[in-house]
Amino acid sequence: MKYYDKLIFELSKPGRQGFTLPENGYGRCVKELPEGLRRQSEPELPEVSEPDVVRHYTNLSQMNFGVDTGFYPLGSCTMKYNPKVNEEVAAMPGFTGLHPLQPGVDGAKAVIEGLDKALSAITGMARFTFEPCAGAHGELTGLMIMRSYHMRRGDLARTKVIVPDSAHGTNPASAAVCGLEVVEVKSNAAGLVDVEDLKPLLGPDIAGIMMTNPNTLGLFEREIGEIAALVHACGGLLYYDGANMNPMLGVVRPGDMGFDIMHLNLHKTFSTPHGGGGPGSGPVGVAAHLADLLPTIQVSGFHGNFGVMLRAYAYILMLGRQNVKLAGKYATVSANYIKESLKDVYKLPIPTVCKHEFVFDGLVDDGAREGREGATTLDVAKRLLDFGFHAPTIYFPLLFHQALMIEPTETESLETLDAFIDVMRKIAAEAAEDPAILKEAPHGAPIRRPDETTAARQPILKYQDA
Repeated sequence: MKYYDKLIFELSKPGRQGFTLPENGYGRCVKELPEGLRRQSEPELPEVSEPDVVRHYTNLSQMNFGVDTGFYPLGSCTMKYNPKVNEEVAAMPGFTGLHPLQPGVDGAKAVIEGLDKALSAITGMARFTFEPCAGAHGELTGLMIMRSYHMRRGDLARTKVIVPDSAHGTNPASAAVCGLEVVEVKSNAAGLVDVEDLKPLLGPDIAGIMMTNPNTLGLFEREIGEIAALVHACGGLLYYDGANMNPMLGVVRPGDMGFDIMHLNLHKTFSTPHGGGGPGSGPVGVAAHLADLLPTIQVSGFHGNFGVMLRAYAYILMLGRQNVKLAGKYATVSANYIKESLKDVYKLPIPTVCKHEFVFDGLVDDGAREGREGATTLDVAKRLLDFGFHAPTIYFPLLFHQALMIEPTETESLETLDAFIDVMRKIAAEAAEDPAILKEAPHGAPIRRPDETTAARQPILKYQDA
């Protein structure tokens, strides 16, 4: 272990400090905290110098993986490069110095109004609210709008929402939180919503259907017109999960497909990477007949995450109408290029043209390469770290046992894609010739293979002195 691989608590020395504060110069004007709010003992903080503190946080930052440090082909999350001009716009003092309660914030209002118009044009919706702070928050908001629509009409029997078996996990979770019963519709052999399985589910108790198009397998739902007609005919609404909007930019609009409500992930489609849990923004758009149901300061404080909105607006204005359209097309080309380049060594369960992402189902076992049989998707993901690439999404969607979900995005160069392809082929060869290399990977990471189940169920959240 290197010296600065130690925890900051392990560097602590009693009595050492990295700062000094001046004596209180305000005398009795400073009020003491009430007794009931004071600590009974000193906080257990590490006692270290300022350089140790700086090195601690710098080393932690270098242990992170992000789009600024390497290729991040995370399926269904669109971790694409964030142009630095967006950061400059978001950091402008005129925006960062604002308080939402101060008068005269016409510039901020203009940004929101401009972004509303741009997103409405891109999606075919009538209006957006920017209050939701993430995609799942947007889902919940959209479903609340769906419920309000039916309640306003006195149609109180509509308590069920249909969710495809390939859906993002947040879809059924959001529906449940909203008090709706989840009804699953199956996928057919082509990986699309099975219209014949959908038909008997429709009735007077259906509030609507939640769909992603293209779906979580990266496949465009070709029967969306018929699906929209069937759901509307039974009195339900269509909700569009915008997590997979990346390849649709400037090509197809959810509003034109028949969707009534949708959310967008500004932190996916419009350039703010969201690794590490944030930041996020999940604006919700609606068709004209639902515009009066959009929330006004109800689901979050003020207008949501304004900094993410600034980055998204800068990104859209920078691309313009023509280049927004190219972004969607390039995302699709990139995904199909990788898929076709690797399908001889990784199992491709649905061998059709995909959109922005696709799913392999583990390694091909051609009989002559016995080692591959024991190499799992997890092994492939861990080995990728040794080559400087982040792993794609693994074991999702649940339709395939060894799912490996790859989304290259439109922002990566041909050289980066080729380097990734070469590494994936090398890993496939290792699985056949020396699978122990995969089983023991990663070889150079600070943390190699923790017990992830125990870590999730019994996390150790504070330092424990051995």
